[in-house]
Amino acid sequence: MKKTYSILLLLLLIGFNFKTSAQNEHGKTDWFDPNKPATTYCNPINIGYNYTTENHNGIPESRRSSADPVIITFKGEYYLFATNQAGFFWSKDLSDWKFVYGSFQRRPADDDQCAPAAWVVNDTLFYVGSTWKRDHPIWKTADPKSGRWLRHVDTALLPTWDPAIFQDDDKKVYMYYGSSGKLPLVGVEVDYKTWLPKGNQADYAELYKATEVEDIQRPYGEIKEVVGLDPTSHGWERFGANNDMEPAPWGNFIEGAWMTKHNGKYYMQYGAPATEFKGYANGVHVGNHPLGPFTYQKHNPMSYKPGGFVIGAGHGNTFADNYGNYWNTGTCKISIKDRFERRIDMFPAGFDKDDVMYSNTSYGDFPIVLPTQKRNHEKGASSGWMLLSYKKTVTVSSSEECMEIQTHRVDNGGKKVYEKFCYGAENLTDENIQTYWSAKTRNPGEWLQIDLGRKMEINALQINYADHKATQYNKAMDIYYQYKIFMSDDAQNWTLVIDKSKNDKDIPHDYVELIKPIKARYIKMVNIHNASGLFAVSDFRVFGNGLMEKPKPVTQFKVNRNAKDSRNAMISWNKHSDAIGYTIYYGIAPDKLYNNIMVYEDSSYDFRGLDKETKYYFTIEAFNENGVSVKNKIIEVK
Repeated sequence: MKKTYSILLLLLLIGFNFKTSAQNEHGKTDWFDPNKPATTYCNPINIGYNYTTENHNGIPESRRSSADPVIITFKGEYYLFATNQAGFFWSKDLSDWKFVYGSFQRRPADDDQCAPAAWVVNDTLFYVGSTWKRDHPIWKTADPKSGRWLRHVDTALLPTWDPAIFQDDDKKVYMYYGSSGKLPLVGVEVDYKTWLPKGNQADYAELYKATEVEDIQRPYGEIKEVVGLDPTSHGWERFGANNDMEPAPWGNFIEGAWMTKHNGKYYMQYGAPATEFKGYANGVHVGNHPLGPFTYQKHNPMSYKPGGFVIGAGHGNTFADNYGNYWNTGTCKISIKDRFERRIDMFPAGFDKDDVMYSNTSYGDFPIVLPTQKRNHEKGASSGWMLLSYKKTVTVSSSEECMEIQTHRVDNGGKKVYEKFCYGAENLTDENIQTYWSAKTRNPGEWLQIDLGRKMEINALQINYADHKATQYNKAMDIYYQYKIFMSDDAQNWTLVIDKSKNDKDIPHDYVELIKPIKARYIKMVNIHNASGLFAVSDFRVFGNGLMEKPKPVTQFKVNRNAKDSRNAMISWNKHSDAIGYTIYYGIAPDKLYNNIMVYEDSSYDFRGLDKETKYYFTIEAFNENGVSVKNKIIEVK
């Protein structure tokens, strides 16, 4: 087989002047070293997302997915737990994630490990999955890398449905849970040893009799309502693709509870309005006690990313890194093969001088600087490397034919909807995670080539593989990708820049940071081994500097708030020929423009995420391959 690979690659390169850079047996080149720690990362987080079980939601196509992340620190390292991964991940630097097999599923198609909770008490790591049944264990370990866990409690009588666990400074333990279109999130103090709710057990007689999920999620006894939605006042909490479905057919969903304590205040976080929408976001209410009462923070949503390549920032958690910097994790959507086809993202977060909690998603799917010291996240942590590949010309070795596939959608009669999808080369640079290019085969030697249009300075690349015609279901330990990347000034004389021909890791959103920048116009990726299915890539993204002028400031920027429904506003501006996109910033004060909306090419945005009775401030900047423009004068919108 290795001999066949070599012959195919040799045939591919006939007609090209090819040279290697200084290289050793580990794949190191002058620009790439697989053993050198990264200084940046790029969303979505590059972990080995599990392939869903074959019968999940009755949809036959295999696809990767995960969501509902929890990242915690344990003994100076980071642990990532997420929905149905047959284990978990750990990292020393929030970039290089290693998988540990640690499945808690009791049946192959069991969904009881979605939306998990994890927390640390002293030198022990605790974990619980998600179920509305009262038969769920709580696990613990002092050595998570071993993959071995003990049962702290055999049966947690409380329904751990999308749970979050919080231990206060006085050592009292609280659990929050709920995922519903009708009911609020609830919280309760629990007995650490028995995992029973504190208080008079007679108060919970009705809870223990309940058999329906909605009845089990209701407040009982000392189980208190902590957070509910108010979509009539909060535009971003409305259901729909653009917060535009009223009334919501299944209700406006609230889920993803998480608690953070800061300066003596309790920040009760939640995800809304539903995972398949671009506006999926994290909100926060603030109180003086772990069980409230809580007040809606004026700056909301706390974490929000409705535009760009990575879309969605809801249902995650907030954690502090080893330097004291806060981060907020979330769930981003693909939602093509299944509405629960999702990935995980992570953004800089924090609390400002007024204790306002925020998450900065500005250029949140461009390279972000990893933490090495304490820093201020109010302006984000962008590397400054810009996207060089948007809408650039691509040539490929072959392209799969258009085909109809079953989607997660149903028509008005409840029938499954099939949609036509095409897999042309143009999908490789469209900054749309829902589209992708696919070669006709998975064979070694299939390739793609991008023409940046001129020589540019390249610092990093991101290869986002797609799961086209994948045959893998659930987790396996032989899933990996191998490839080589060459660069050229003339598409004739090629230099090997990245060599992953011996890679054995599962890297479905592989982000590669170069040791030093390289100037080139053409980039060619050659497939060697594909994990499952055909060789298919959603977007091949290139980052660096275009080495020309930044765009001019935006003109004719306007925000027209709807007089009849102040949750809505139409934002418009003049489209500039020197810009590829625009970033709209908004917030509750001129110095609190923490939220943003990224828009490519368009000159308007129909925004439906405002809160009634709240005054806002807006500005905008243009961006291209060379950088960002000066921001416009801030507009006050009453």
